[in-house]
Amino acid sequence: MDLVPALEEPLKNTLGAATAKVMAEHLGLHTVGDLLHHYPRRYEERGQLTHLADLPMDEHVTVVAQVADARLHSFASAKAPRGKGQRLEVTITDGSGRLQLVFFGNGVHKPHKDLLPGTRALFAGKVSVFNRRLQLAHPAYELLRGDDVTETVDTWAGALIPIYPATAKLESWKIAKAVQTVLPSAQEAVDPLPDSLREGRGLATLPEALLKIHRPHTKADIESARDRLKWDEAFVLQVALARRRHTDAQLPAVARRPAPEGLLTAFDARLPFTLTEGQQKVSREIFDDLATEHPMHRLLQGEVGSGKTMVALRAMLAVVDAGGQAAMLAPTEVLAQQHHRSVTEMMGELAEGGMLGGAEHATKVVLLTGSMGAAGRRQALLDLVTGEAGIVIGTHALIEDKVQFHDLGLVVVDEQHRFGVEQRDALRGKGKQPPHLLVMTATPIPRTVAMTVFGDLETSVLDQLPAGRSPIASHVVPAADKPHFLARAWERVREEVANGHQAYVVCPRIGDDVDEPGDPKKAGKSPEDEAEKRPPLAVLDVVDQLAKGPLQGLKVEVLHGRMHPDDKDAVMRRFAAGETQVLVATTVIEVGVNVPNATAMVIMDADRFGVSQLHQLRGRVGRGSAAGLCLLVTEMPEASAARQRLGAVASTLDGFELSRIDLEQRREGDVLGQAQSGARTSLRMLTVIDDEEIIAEAREEAAAVVAADPDLEHLPALRTALDALLDEEREQYLDKG
Repeated sequence: MDLVPALEEPLKNTLGAATAKVMAEHLGLHTVGDLLHHYPRRYEERGQLTHLADLPMDEHVTVVAQVADARLHSFASAKAPRGKGQRLEVTITDGSGRLQLVFFGNGVHKPHKDLLPGTRALFAGKVSVFNRRLQLAHPAYELLRGDDVTETVDTWAGALIPIYPATAKLESWKIAKAVQTVLPSAQEAVDPLPDSLREGRGLATLPEALLKIHRPHTKADIESARDRLKWDEAFVLQVALARRRHTDAQLPAVARRPAPEGLLTAFDARLPFTLTEGQQKVSREIFDDLATEHPMHRLLQGEVGSGKTMVALRAMLAVVDAGGQAAMLAPTEVLAQQHHRSVTEMMGELAEGGMLGGAEHATKVVLLTGSMGAAGRRQALLDLVTGEAGIVIGTHALIEDKVQFHDLGLVVVDEQHRFGVEQRDALRGKGKQPPHLLVMTATPIPRTVAMTVFGDLETSVLDQLPAGRSPIASHVVPAADKPHFLARAWERVREEVANGHQAYVVCPRIGDDVDEPGDPKKAGKSPEDEAEKRPPLAVLDVVDQLAKGPLQGLKVEVLHGRMHPDDKDAVMRRFAAGETQVLVATTVIEVGVNVPNATAMVIMDADRFGVSQLHQLRGRVGRGSAAGLCLLVTEMPEASAARQRLGAVASTLDGFELSRIDLEQRREGDVLGQAQSGARTSLRMLTVIDDEEIIAEAREEAAAVVAADPDLEHLPALRTALDALLDEEREQYLDKG
């Protein structure tokens, strides 16, 4: 990677080995360039104080505040039985709230001397709760006046103090001093934005932006720097994706057009309902893609129950009609079996190719999973290699080397975020030419995330529910505040069963593991702490309590991921057939399980699940003509963030709205980093929710640049920035998307 040497300089050469080691281990910063791109999280004004009332629990924070009061207490302890133990309690204030600092033992002498009432300083530490009050124990601090005024003022140039993402081992002000040391190198930063783009949008140069972000003199400096650095991130990422799309467009693929009066026509003729407008529109988009001679790369997103499987099945039938084969990759065995069952049921005799009673245009639909018996597996492999089976549905067992296709034309990936890049790529590599790719997800993805995470895929959205789907009522059940609400929840389950319906009870844990509950009372915790620290409720414990208690006399069964696949399948069959009235399960039922007669769901410890996951789970009920009911049980107190999150889920059925809430509450990196590519997120400044406009504009600009110069021969600085973004893992992710 041919970066400017000044920015490639290892930090140990400029800051010394000890500091460089901490920066590498705790912040992932190795070079001068890394440190220059470690931006301040926020800025404090020298004369202003932080909002102490808004401090997050259990996070490492840096605050600017004034000492209101300092008291030294002596006490007896095992180490100091004669009352010689010392504790310094310092109260700091910012006008909006107060915060207690505590120092013990030998650590009290220096702060006792430094932290006199009226002193102003930066304090850094981890926020904890003691006696229901927020405190920082043994915080690090840096005085903002005193003998070293000149040094402090030099370090914190101007009135704005940058507060950096820091760790217990390296406080914000130490990072600031390190940045001060390397800042002159910013002058040598190569600008990845083409001049015409930068000048056309009135953006600062990169060296200027780096200087302003780390050492702003005014708030306008910060704004100008942020605008510029956001553009860098958005544009470089979109260029990477635009190049990926450009490369894909050059790949050859076999055009697959359905035969007139073939399998697809016969299938449509036997459907007992008409497709929704949305399904018809998305099917047309897919068929247009399949008819071209380069591979389709399409993302199909649709709410739980919007009929994605039907659209995918029609695409698979079109490919079989055109003489090819289609493979559907599901993340779990339960889901693969479920898809296989529903596809063969929907197709009827059309799925009985080569069998007596099979229809004229019929094909064979085979299932391939890791736990199949040897004979069944051998037959499935044979059906694939001879082309006898037009459609195969399976788990990652499909990817193994032994699996060979006669002519693989389409790969459908269900719930793509559960598969690694290598897995998808291995399956795509099984075609004679690259097969068409359709990726499905029931997790609604805000437009900007689709443009960033799935930027190399064209997007189709199914946003109508098919006719006959019922509304789902959702309520939060505060089990700790109002135990009678929980009792009423179990009564509601009994009422649904009495009306001939079925119910799910979902728990976060299986319960046969070693992490068994400790006794929180011994630790002297608050009720909120107890709810937080207690291990999540487990299926195996809850099923016992329900069978002996509120659901006594009902047919209750268990389903979880560690059961043998045959047992799982048997449980699902009994539940689908209506033999079991209540299914107590983990999230194995989150995706794809379809039992129209199930109308109620109780989610235990609902605060332990993410917003999107709760929405997915809830989509398992109300799939028939009877209304659905979803009860979110929690012990978290009313004021907690967890309760607000559950309130949001209960208040709307709009998955896109919930995915925005989810994204705002999680860090961007979860969406763009580990979850997608295994690499650390490259987004430090850009937020995919707030910066929708920048991302959309950057996408257009990137497409124009790549169309004019696919290899970026005339933009060497942009190519350098791309190399820096595409470390190996990320490159794989983008290349194999």
